[in-house]
Amino acid sequence: MNPKIKNQNTDELFRAILTLKNIEECYAFFDDLCTVPEIKAMAQRYAVAKMLHEGEIYNEIVSTTGASTATISRVNRALNYGSDGYVLTIDRLKAMEGE
Repeated sequence: MNPKIKNQNTDELFRAILTLKNIEECYAFFDDLCTVPEIKAMAQRYAVAKMLHEGEIYNEIVSTTGASTATISRVNRALNYGSDGYVLTIDRLKAMEGE
């Protein structure tokens, strides 16, 4: 857990997210909470994380996602030195999909 973001407001936001039950509810909540560019940026970073986790190279990730090399580097740093949030969710989704 990153102590820089830990506070009562963040806890409440995360509790709210945990109440969402399906993709449609997520779309509604995040549409209200975030701007379209913010949602697209988060989705792009997650796509980059999945591709890096699968061993894809930067050039292919740039081509597929349109992400900058700076974004790819930032996500790569998080994968290697972060809190393991990307890996946790990527692995859980794979398990749910039966891969």
